[in-house]
Order: sequence, then structure tokens, then C-alpha cells
Amino acid sequence: MLKGFREAIFRHVESVSIHGQVSWDVYFSDADDPNGPIHKARVDPDSVVRGLEPGDRIRLEYLVGNVMSVTRAEP
Repeated sequence: MLKGFREAIFRHVESVSIHGQVSWDVYFSDADDPNGPIHKARVDPDSVVRGLEPGDRIRLEYLVGNVMSVTRAEP
């Protein structure tokens, strides 16, 4: 996906530090297949909405195939 949005189910987040640069690995499942495989996106911590709980519906914003932000999906 060059640019767009995708809905998913939030699973968990892990902090990772590479050479002092902190990123978050956000784990999620496809909204259409919540019991399917778990995917991971590495993003800047400031790009992830706070207070997510496992099972929350999220919206992933993509740019050139990379996740740029993670927000709550609209109900």
C-alpha cells in the first residue's frame, strides 16, 4: 500500500532501542481475521495513541508501505 489506512485489532506493544533510538513494535491482527496471524509494525512512540488495550480496534496509517501512525478506529 503506497498511502492509505487499514483497520486492525491491537494485541500489544514492545519498546525497542537500537543505538539509543527508541521505537515501538506494535503487534496487531487483521480486523477481518482477528484469529489469524499477528503482524508487527515498528513506529516512533509519538506516533501511537496512548491508552490502547489488547483487543482495541486501531487504524494504521500507511505511507510507502510503512506504518506512520496508530490511532483508535472510529466506532
